[in-house]
Amino acid sequence: MIAMVDPDNLAATDDINRILRPRELGLQRLVIAGEDYERLLEKFYQAQSELEREKARLQKEKELEKLSDLTDIVGSLDLTSGVANDEVADDLGEGDANQAPVINLVNKIIAKALQEGSSDIHIEPQEEFLKIRFRKDGVLHQAFEPLPKKIAPAVTARFKIMADLDISERRLPQDGKIRRMYQGRKVDFRVNTLPSRYGEKVCLRILDNSATQLGLDKLITDRNTLQIFRDLASRPFGLLLVTGPTGSGKSTTLYSVLAERNHPGININTAEDPIEYSLPGITQVQVIREKGMDFASILRAFLRQDPDVILVGETRDKETAKTVIEAALTGHLVLTTLHTNDAAGAIVRLDKMGIEPFMISGSLLGILAQRLVRRVCTQCRVAYHPSQEELARFGLSAANEQEVTFYKANTLTMEEIQQARKQGNLCLKCAGSGYKDRIGVYEVMQNSERIQQLINQGATTDRIKEAAVDEGMVTLLAYSLNLVREGYTTLEEVERVTLTDSGLEAELKAKRKSGLICSGCRAELQPEWLDCPYCMRPRFSY
Repeated sequence: MIAMVDPDNLAATDDINRILRPRELGLQRLVIAGEDYERLLEKFYQAQSELEREKARLQKEKELEKLSDLTDIVGSLDLTSGVANDEVADDLGEGDANQAPVINLVNKIIAKALQEGSSDIHIEPQEEFLKIRFRKDGVLHQAFEPLPKKIAPAVTARFKIMADLDISERRLPQDGKIRRMYQGRKVDFRVNTLPSRYGEKVCLRILDNSATQLGLDKLITDRNTLQIFRDLASRPFGLLLVTGPTGSGKSTTLYSVLAERNHPGININTAEDPIEYSLPGITQVQVIREKGMDFASILRAFLRQDPDVILVGETRDKETAKTVIEAALTGHLVLTTLHTNDAAGAIVRLDKMGIEPFMISGSLLGILAQRLVRRVCTQCRVAYHPSQEELARFGLSAANEQEVTFYKANTLTMEEIQQARKQGNLCLKCAGSGYKDRIGVYEVMQNSERIQQLINQGATTDRIKEAAVDEGMVTLLAYSLNLVREGYTTLEEVERVTLTDSGLEAELKAKRKSGLICSGCRAELQPEWLDCPYCMRPRFSY
């Protein structure tokens, strides 16, 4: 029986008969309304889509389980039992580095790291075993069960061969690079070996250009912060600083600025150590210190290359800082990075490098401070009500956050992950970590007339920051708490990433000093309150 909207459609009837005739089936037509027909089609395709999703889920789960199990590969290695000393172990490592099982083992480690979206691979020999860890979303985690210590020399030697390093040199650190194809794209690995007590440790930084989305609108979620920073980055000349600790996303932010400024009418030059991403249409120069090509010397050469935009990977010393500021004062847009806790701290850092305050205030456009926090997994996150004590740690109160849904990450231990995988209920989005990907936290300080005055007066970081907040700057802490309110991350993650900074602790202390946070229960207070309504402690002591 065939349901048809138009049973008189001869062409459709002939097509159906052609299908049924070889099966010796007759045609019975049933008239159906057009809306019912559309509804049936929708149900059919929805069922097909769910089936395909389930197939993909099972396939991915099977692949992850396969990648996580190295038993067969390790078992097939020809290992000498009872290695007595380092010389025997070294001979074993060099000899076994090209064994097929060793090659498979190393390839499997790399494949799993790429599949998980890791940023670093750590191969760490311990006293009795070999530990393998991946850094994912900024946090290190154990990637495999501990492996036999005897395979460590072979694994290390294999990575050295791939990175074109000297496998006979085991007493000095070495640096190299690996390039491999993965799923049709080129992936680079920056390799470093380090002699340690129990053997050479290998660390690989994964540089996957295709995995990085460039574009300020993809990074900065707050529209106002985005617009302020984009306006600063579009200026024709001046100094734009990006600050934050290592691994906070500074390079991605700067590359995003360059991608937006990059067009045929602009000459862009970059000095980098190392060059992390290749940008077409831009002149990128690698720092080579042993040949005298440091940041300062490359920057001086740039000034004779008729540049419009200059990127200096990092300002580490007075010479580089002075050259950067001189370039900004002579009609170029200069982008560079510093390692400071917040935006205001960058000014004090330049001052301590020996740069005159008037040069800082005269060249500076603005400063972007940033961090990266992990996104809580939307598939397995758990809603909860934080206690007043927990909220108070961030200067919040339950009364002001009644409409907010707070989430906790459903983070599993290694044993719980294995159990969930066996039972088929492991979250495929986050693989039990509770988090998936990261999102930026930003603080933009513009060089206003008031800020210039404070710089010239040699003001402290706290005074500069206070003035910037008075002018509307959203601090790192305030930005990250907004991400919590919007469901992007958790209070636990904000505490891990931001409250460990002395600058952000100082921000909370300043609030308490002003009377806006209770000195007893640390709840947020309203300016008109004389007593804390939560613990009844007086706001001021007389």
